[in-house]
Amino acid sequence: MSRTCWCSGRLAARTWVQSTNDFSTLSKVSAASVGYFTDEFQKYFVSRMCRRSPLIHRGYCVRAQAVTRCLDEFLQDTADCDRRQVLSLGCGFDSLYFRMCGDPRVPGTTCIWEVDFPSVVQRKQLLIKQNEALRSLLKTPPSESNEKDSIVLDSQDYRLIGVDLSDVHALDSALEGAGIRWDCPTLILAEVVLCYMDPARSGDVIGWAGQRFPQSRFVLYEQFFPDDAFGQVMVNHFKSLNSALRSVTVYPRLQDQEHRFLQKGWQRCRVLDMNEFFTSCVPQSEKLRIDSLEPFDEFEELHLKCSHYFILVASQGELADSPTLQPISGITDFAVVSPPATCGAVLAKLLSPTVLGLRRFGHRSCLVFSQFIMTTGGFGERSGKHQRLSDIHLLLQEQNAWNREVTASQWDGRLLHSITSLTSGGILVLGGRFSPSRPAADALILTCNKVTDAVTIKRKDLHPELRRWRHTAAEVSLCGHFYVFVFGGRCKESSALQEVAFVHTEDMSLAQISVMGEAPLGCHSHSCCGWDGGAVLSGGLLTSGIPTSSITILKTSESHFFWERLDTTPPLTPRYSHSSHVVGEKLLLVGGVWIHARGVPGLTVVNLITGHVSEFHINSASLEWPLMLHGHSSVLLPDNKRVVVLGGGGTCFSFGTHLNKQPVVLELPCTM
Repeated sequence: MSRTCWCSGRLAARTWVQSTNDFSTLSKVSAASVGYFTDEFQKYFVSRMCRRSPLIHRGYCVRAQAVTRCLDEFLQDTADCDRRQVLSLGCGFDSLYFRMCGDPRVPGTTCIWEVDFPSVVQRKQLLIKQNEALRSLLKTPPSESNEKDSIVLDSQDYRLIGVDLSDVHALDSALEGAGIRWDCPTLILAEVVLCYMDPARSGDVIGWAGQRFPQSRFVLYEQFFPDDAFGQVMVNHFKSLNSALRSVTVYPRLQDQEHRFLQKGWQRCRVLDMNEFFTSCVPQSEKLRIDSLEPFDEFEELHLKCSHYFILVASQGELADSPTLQPISGITDFAVVSPPATCGAVLAKLLSPTVLGLRRFGHRSCLVFSQFIMTTGGFGERSGKHQRLSDIHLLLQEQNAWNREVTASQWDGRLLHSITSLTSGGILVLGGRFSPSRPAADALILTCNKVTDAVTIKRKDLHPELRRWRHTAAEVSLCGHFYVFVFGGRCKESSALQEVAFVHTEDMSLAQISVMGEAPLGCHSHSCCGWDGGAVLSGGLLTSGIPTSSITILKTSESHFFWERLDTTPPLTPRYSHSSHVVGEKLLLVGGVWIHARGVPGLTVVNLITGHVSEFHINSASLEWPLMLHGHSSVLLPDNKRVVVLGGGGTCFSFGTHLNKQPVVLELPCTM
């Protein structure tokens, strides 16, 4: 490659990297406007307002919480120092200096240094000069800079430096010329900046900082773990923007990042993924405040995003003597567990290369007549747009091949409902929602004509107690009578329901039936399937926001039901947003989201008598797209040897929406 082509490519990549600053700034302004954090200055760095989704808001909120926590710890640990500095690398349009101006903990002897590409800081300097609210906060009028000077803005306690971070010698020279104090306690911030650099050059920055600032802390926030489906979507997104994440493949795990800093001479290092940080380091009162700001129901996407970002704090000198990112006292329900050992692999292959109509998530599916798979609703793609779907999809088996699709445009658009095939005939749809603040108010009885493939729908009033979503429903029997057992879910008044309901299928009225024993905790996004007249509940997301590993069996006696907790060996990994089936005395758990370890669950087999757990990796190498195993539905085929996974995926933060392209079939282990 010629030098001209190489320089042109590097310039294009730099331009795209700088564009991520504009997206981030708009997102911060949007989140601040809703109240996720306080920032009255960020809005001055944008020319327009753009309302982001609740998912984007939550992601930026967790990021702000983590960086603020690190800043607070630094200010506290250096409170007795005569002078201190904050050096922000790749600062973009962050409003850090202006937010700190009104902070009583920040004396006039604290200096803020910000470094970014010359074009970025020049734009920032111009915006500051043009805005009275910002300009008035500068301690001294900014001096005029020379075009060749790297100091773009020079005030008493605030300096903007224009330099390419990949050139450590130029960075060192620019800071030296601007009068930085190398021996002063310094907090170095690098939020999603080193990841875009060549790993060798970003390593040089880490090593340089450790050597030049003997009393310092380095705070790093960026991505990791590119290997699972979400990670692949994340990495491909940045590649498509010509701003590849260069360090994520070299340092894919948290321990890799920790070793990276220790090997570069830093004395102490602590690193948490953002799920662990939010769970253990954010007060419960703050979590409740965040929950109250706006309706939110994208738990899978938020947990996956947070499991692919981390906050790292490395320390030098006397600052290494003080702990960082310590959990809040009393928080004990988050424990990092290692991925379970697997017994083997299960191959995922296309059910049929011609089936294309099931690109969706939040839908539900069931088997009808042994030769029909009915799928209802969900969020997916239609006419090139992502939207709530209004169709009922039938996948039919003909001549031993599942390849004929029929759709009926009769669905009302609800998602996250339950669907139950009834012994008396018909398919019962309960609950669901149209938005996080608008639950479905009626039940549906679906009937499918085996000859014409036509679907008829009857609507029935739904008891207010059943107006919920992310719940489960399964048919159970007691004393010769059949009921639909409903558990958990969410409603407008509760984030995780514990109430049990039994429904008469004839008129949708509630039956008064006793259930003895200790009930499972309230949860949503769990799974449930019928077994031996009762039902098996597994997993779910608790009120605390932590997934559970519990398996609870609803068993029958002569006149009532009773709960029985199943203890598993080895311990079952917590999960939610999975699907489940029972084959004989074996419970199958398919996919789901876990936040305690890297990766996603595969296929788990639990012996319902002994509690023995066997884990199997799902090998999706034959697929040409990442297979996401949440937000899906699954159907156990009549031969009890195969499971069909239909749909799945979700909105991958700001990286786009990923929808599994086609149904896949899993051949169950021979040990089944």
